[in-house]
Amino acid sequence: MADRLNLLWLQSGGCGGCSMSLLNAEGPDLYATLDVAGIDLLWHPSLSEASADEFVALLQAIVDGRQRLDILCLEGAVMHGPGGSGRFHMLAGTGRPLRDWLADLSTRARYTVAVGSCAAFGGITAAGGNAAEATGLQYDGARGGALLPAQWTSPGGLPVVNVAGCPVHPGWVTDTLAQLAQGELGPAALDELARPRSYTDHLVHHGCPRNEFYEFKASAEKPSDQGCMMEHLGCLGTQARADCNIRPWNGGGSCLKGGYACINCTAPGFEEPGRAFTETRKIGGIPVGLPSDMPKAWFVALASLAKAATPERLRRNAVADHITVRPSVRRSK
Repeated sequence: MADRLNLLWLQSGGCGGCSMSLLNAEGPDLYATLDVAGIDLLWHPSLSEASADEFVALLQAIVDGRQRLDILCLEGAVMHGPGGSGRFHMLAGTGRPLRDWLADLSTRARYTVAVGSCAAFGGITAAGGNAAEATGLQYDGARGGALLPAQWTSPGGLPVVNVAGCPVHPGWVTDTLAQLAQGELGPAALDELARPRSYTDHLVHHGCPRNEFYEFKASAEKPSDQGCMMEHLGCLGTQARADCNIRPWNGGGSCLKGGYACINCTAPGFEEPGRAFTETRKIGGIPVGLPSDMPKAWFVALASLAKAATPERLRRNAVADHITVRPSVRRSK
């Protein structure tokens, strides 16, 4: 029987939202998922009962090689400030910045996982001028090389696995942990930003409940409208890499299903779009953020044709907050 894996979960510069999302894992729940995958949770700041002294002793035992660590998870950005000292986030009772502990622990862990876009790329914590000098574990935005060098790999042979999202879907985390436990997460299972392809091989656009409006370019004009939000309201679902509308949160929810435009939160730099999140940037009336893999000329031509062919039902429903025109039934003669 294979040995069970030991997992350590730490938090740094962030809101804790990824842990909150993870606790909503269902079918099975978090604890059942870890147990079935053969993973033991050594410590989590919200779930563990260990005292501060016991926690520090655990970290020291890992660094000294007396306690095996298989998976190190970080939630939240690495805090390097002020002035590169790391003292914005000291680990209480140790006199050391958490940043320095992370550098030591990552050399001991078989795999290191960044949970959420803050831990992966800096995320929201790095926004607004980045006074905290926040970065991800291995990426500073889209640039490789942060706390850990760009070419760094763990003792298990992988870079930092970036389970990006703000917050992450619980399934993205549990799938990744299960793949690691089964030895099924190799380099080929990660995309160009070391994100698990189990969810980034999809676009948020896939399964979007507004896809019929998108097909005919029947666009919403204000937040309460039912139409496609790409043209006017900043939606980036046709570019964002995630499966949010294929396996929604809690069995039924997603940003788009809740009436909110996709802000591409799995990508580096999403926190600084250079405009309001609900505003589509355009040049000459054409949205700058076109669908992935589509040449601009094709999009303009297809959009013009689609708009000309838009059924009256979609045209009217797109700018309403409820269905005003029902689908008609074609009667045979």
